[in-house]
Amino acid sequence: MVATSKFERMLRGAVLRVTRPRVAVLTAVHAHPHADTLSILGAVRRELPDVSHQAVYDVLRALTAAGLVRRIEPAGSAARYESRVGDNHHHVVCRSCGAIADVDCAVGETPCLTASDNQGFSIDEAEVIYWGVCPGCVAVPATS
Repeated sequence: MVATSKFERMLRGAVLRVTRPRVAVLTAVHAHPHADTLSILGAVRRELPDVSHQAVYDVLRALTAAGLVRRIEPAGSAARYESRVGDNHHHVVCRSCGAIADVDCAVGETPCLTASDNQGFSIDEAEVIYWGVCPGCVAVPATS
């Protein structure tokens, strides 16, 4: 008897049909945080060589809609996907190499996360992206 994977349980819990492409995409997103679609496609094709680009896009859309993955799109960057969902965390992006890391939401007084006028919206999330240079890029001397 084959054991049910945690990804199969996640799909069933979200009332999504369990398919090989869905399991493979979910596995890739969990293994490669903040990966873009092409990186996810490459990881999926190592397991399912014949999967189409469109199939991966469709699965990512379904997983995002079901709340199993989160799509982020920092300015000037391709869409990225992550498995950390269900909390209000933020991101820091390197201006040099594009590396992305998670940043927990600040606790205590956070005036930038409270809208001065919510325009009647019921706000349930704030997205903050910090920009800077990662430690690896800071260590590399600039060339002229």
